[in-house]
Amino acid sequence: MIRGVARAMLLVGCGILYADAFAKEDSSKDGAIAKDLPAFSLEDTTGKKWTESELKGKKGVVLVFIGTACPVANLYLPELSELQTTLGGNGLQVLGINANHGDSKEAIAKHAADFKLSFPVLIDPDQKLATAIGARRTPEAFVVDGAGKIRYHGRIDDRYGYVYRRDKTTRADLIEAVNEVLSGKDVSVATTEPIGCLISRKPESVKEENVTYSRDVSRIIRNKCGFCHREGATAPFQLQTYEDAAKWAETIKEVVNENRMPPWHSDASFGHFSNDRRLTETEKATLIKWIDNGTPEGDKKDLPPALTQRDSGWMIGQPDIVLKMPQKVKIQADGVVAYQYYITPTNFKEDTWITAAEARPGNRGVVHHIIVFFRDPKTKLPIGEPDGKKFGFLVGTAPGDMPLILPPGVARRIPAGAELVWQMHYTPTGKEEEDQSEIGLILHRGEPPKFNAITKGISQRWFKIPPNADNHQVESNFKFEQDSILLSFMPHMHLRGKAFMYEAIYPDGKKETLLNIPKYDFNWQSTYRLAQPMKMPKGTRIHCVAHFDNSKDNPANPDPSKTVFWGDQTWEEMMIGWIDFMNAEPLDPEVANK
Repeated sequence: MIRGVARAMLLVGCGILYADAFAKEDSSKDGAIAKDLPAFSLEDTTGKKWTESELKGKKGVVLVFIGTACPVANLYLPELSELQTTLGGNGLQVLGINANHGDSKEAIAKHAADFKLSFPVLIDPDQKLATAIGARRTPEAFVVDGAGKIRYHGRIDDRYGYVYRRDKTTRADLIEAVNEVLSGKDVSVATTEPIGCLISRKPESVKEENVTYSRDVSRIIRNKCGFCHREGATAPFQLQTYEDAAKWAETIKEVVNENRMPPWHSDASFGHFSNDRRLTETEKATLIKWIDNGTPEGDKKDLPPALTQRDSGWMIGQPDIVLKMPQKVKIQADGVVAYQYYITPTNFKEDTWITAAEARPGNRGVVHHIIVFFRDPKTKLPIGEPDGKKFGFLVGTAPGDMPLILPPGVARRIPAGAELVWQMHYTPTGKEEEDQSEIGLILHRGEPPKFNAITKGISQRWFKIPPNADNHQVESNFKFEQDSILLSFMPHMHLRGKAFMYEAIYPDGKKETLLNIPKYDFNWQSTYRLAQPMKMPKGTRIHCVAHFDNSKDNPANPDPSKTVFWGDQTWEEMMIGWIDFMNAEPLDPEVANK
C-alpha cells in the first residue's frame, strides 16, 4: 500500500551519534495487543483540543511520541509527514505527542514549523498520556484501529541501534502495521523495542540533600560532559545548568549505568591520556545518588566558576585568524551525501606558525566531520583524500575529537601562500539544512617556536576485505628517521572497523603497546592525547594493526556480500593511524623565524 515511505538514510551525523548513545538494542515478537487507547484530552500547538473519542471514526491512528531535541525522532519526521499525506485520505490520522518536560509550547510549535509537519503535534506536559499508554522513548509509535484498540507498539523500523545505524531498513515495522490495520488484517508483528531518547519527565520530590547539583554534580558534568553538551556543540541538548541536568536526569542515569557516556574506547591497560573522559566509580555513584534522591539543587553559592570557553564560543579561546569555507552549502533533508571538498585561500604572505587550531561547524546538527589540509596552490593537486605527503594536515573535528592545542614551545607551520582544502562529511537531519563552517587559528607569539608539530597518517591503502570476513587484519608502519617525541593518536576506520592497536617497536626489538581500541566505533572519532609525551628513538617503528568485520553479524555493515577497498565514502573503508609528534631536536631559530 505504501511504497517509498521508509526511505534509506545513512546515519553518521553528530546528532545521531548522541541519540544513538541513548538507544536500546532492538527486539520484536509476534502477536496482538488489542488494548484500549487510554482516554485523553490534549491540546495541539494551535490550541485545538483532541480526545480519544474523536479518533474512533478513523480507520487507523498512528501516535508517535517525539521531542524537539531527539535526533532519532527528528530523522523520522519526513517519513511520518509523508505517511499522513499519503494515507490521510484513506482514513489514517498521524498524531505527534510531545511529552517532554521542559519543551515549551512555543518550542514545540517552532519545531513543528521547522520540519513542516503535515500532522498535528499534541502537548502532554504532565506525561499523563505517556504514562497511561506506557511510552518511554522518542520516537515510540502506537497504531490504533478504528475500534480504538492498540494493535502495534514499538519502533518505526530497525535502522538504528546502540552500536549501529543502517542505510536501509530490513523491516519497516510501523508501515507494515499500518498497512495491515487499514487492510483489516491481523498485525503480524505487534510489539518491538522502541529505539531512541528517553522521554524527559518531571523530577520527583527531593528525598535528601546529602548530594547536590551545585556542590557535587555540577563539577562532574562540567569536566566530563560539558565539552559536548553546550550551545553550538555536537550534543543534541545542553548540560550547562541545574535545569538542564534535572530535565535529562533519567537519560543521564541510563547512559552512565550502561557505560555508554561519556564516550571513551581505549583499553585502560595501555597508556595514560590527559583527555580521558571516563567517569570514576565515585563520580558514577555520585551522579546516580543525586538522581535517585530527586535531583536536589543545593546552594548556588557552591557552583564552580563558569568556563571561560563560553565567552567566545571557541574551545581554543578567541582566534587571531578565522577562515571560512568559500560559500554556504545546502544539505538535503535525507538520503546520503558524498564527501564534499572546498578550497579557501589563506593569503598568507609569509610562513605562519600557530599554537592552536579549531574547526568549528557552522551547523553542528548536519556536520559529521571536518578535515582541513593545507597545500601549495601551485601544485594543482586533486582535492580527493590527501595522502599526507603532498598535503599538510591542519586540523579536524568529529564527534569525540578535540581542537589542536599544542604544548608550550611547540607550533605548526603553515607555508606562505598555502590554500586550505576542506573535506566535509554531511549527514541529513530530516529537514533541509545550510552550513558554512570555519576554522580559528591562534598565532605563535614571543620567542620563536622550539618544535614543529607534525601530523602523520600511518595508512595502508592496498587492502582487500573479502565478503563475509569477520576479522580481517590490515597493518601499517611508520619509522622515525630521527629522535622524536610522540604526542597523541587518532585511529580512523569506517563502518566495518572492529579494533585498532598501536605499538612501538624500538631499535633494540622491544615492543610496547601504546594504545588499544578493542571495540572501535566509527561514531566517535576520538583523539587520545598522551598525559606524558613519549620519546621515540631514531629507528623506532610505529606498527598499527586494524581489524575489520565485513560479516552479516556487524549490524553497521552496508553490504557483507561486497569486497571492500580503500575509499573516501563511509560504505568504503580506510585504515589510518594518525599520530601527532615532533622532532626531538629543536628547530633552528632562523628557520622558526621565517
